[in-house]
Amino acid sequence: MSRVLLKLSGESFADDETNFGIESSTLTRIADEIARASNDGIEIGVVVGGGNFFRGVSESAKNMAQANADYMGMLATVINAIALKDALDKKGINTRVQSAITMTSVAEPYIRLRAIRHLEKGRVVIFAAGTGNPYFTTDTAASLRAAEIEAQIVLKSTRVDGVYDKDPEKESNAKFLNELSYKEVLDKKLSVMDLTAITLCEENSMPIRVFNGTVEENIYKVLKGEEMGTFIK
Repeated sequence: MSRVLLKLSGESFADDETNFGIESSTLTRIADEIARASNDGIEIGVVVGGGNFFRGVSESAKNMAQANADYMGMLATVINAIALKDALDKKGINTRVQSAITMTSVAEPYIRLRAIRHLEKGRVVIFAAGTGNPYFTTDTAASLRAAEIEAQIVLKSTRVDGVYDKDPEKESNAKFLNELSYKEVLDKKLSVMDLTAITLCEENSMPIRVFNGTVEENIYKVLKGEEMGTFIK
């Protein structure tokens, strides 16, 4: 693979016990693995979530207008994007943050052709603020950005080994699924990505690999093209 889109949830950065904020050692590990893959010549776009700070479906947002809660979640993704950029900068990796919400003091505005140019120059591009619109998840943003930058695959980092027929954190008899079609994901209502994200990938023939990003070296390996987790095509 030469160009990929890596989707990192906000929880990827969080402390394991509190599931909140940014754990320095975890951030350093993630940045190190992305940096090594970038140095190996992989063009990497990253979409980050914001669930380690705020989620539009969280208890704290239950009495809020959905649009306002979603905008708060978008701002949380910007915090994670800047943190990841700082960690990558310390590794000597040229990095750009592009935000779907204009905030020129901290990030470039998202411009598709500029993002592609950055990637061609070997820079890691971190896409923040989701799609810039409420009612859309960062998974949908990942599918959209992957199509826009003409990535070869979406690599979705999770806390489990891939896709199961049930929630493996709640059901001990959950069955691991090695390979799936988009139709199977939709028909079985599997918790991979939301409906819009899966449909976008299907319409653009964009394969998805779901893998466990909490295991050391997994992000580097999957960026380099190693087969692991669940492959959706």
